[in-house]
Amino acid sequence: MIKADFHLHTEYSPDSIAKLEDLYQKAQKIGLGKLIITDHNTIAGAVKIQRKYPDFVVIGEEILTTSGEILAYFVQEEIPEGLEPIEALKRLRDQGAFISLAHPYAFKRNGWQPEEMIALLPWIDAIETRNGRNPKRLNLPAIRFAAEHGLPGTAGSDSHSLREFGKIGLELPDFSDAESLRKAIRDAVPFGEEAPAYVHLYSRYAVLNKKLRKKAKPKNA
Repeated sequence: MIKADFHLHTEYSPDSIAKLEDLYQKAQKIGLGKLIITDHNTIAGAVKIQRKYPDFVVIGEEILTTSGEILAYFVQEEIPEGLEPIEALKRLRDQGAFISLAHPYAFKRNGWQPEEMIALLPWIDAIETRNGRNPKRLNLPAIRFAAEHGLPGTAGSDSHSLREFGKIGLELPDFSDAESLRKAIRDAVPFGEEAPAYVHLYSRYAVLNKKLRKKAKPKNA
């Protein structure tokens, strides 16, 4: 059995301040069995660090569609933002990725309506039932939906800072690809607790800091 945080962002996301190498070091320190990177609409950071630690890093992506956000694991080809959900899901299916819907019921954060999730059931492997940046009142209906429809649940901190990372996730049998993850997640047990609301300030700081650094950078640099 291993532990893994199934939703995290690195410096390659515009609203995260967590550096790739720092995340790897912390994952080792707290005893995680995998480092699963799900940056916003890019796999660049995940690909970079996966080359360095090929057996430890899982290349994932959080994809913004015209409806909500999708979490995908073992992504081989980056999916652009702004696609219709079915188109994004088709592209992920074509590459054999494991697919989960991000933070259902968190409608202010590109979550999913129940009727949307029902329509997408044939395309997905799971939904995110425990998101560290959601209050419990938003995670509970996702847990109930998954149970009612026989879906596994993914769990992750949705961290945008090193401090949040690893606070919530799944304990499950080890896995090495999307197919073995589909089997392993059936025996998964969540661990950890939701984070306090102030963690959203890390994202705001990251966005502002990156804007200021970009503005201060010489044009010919």
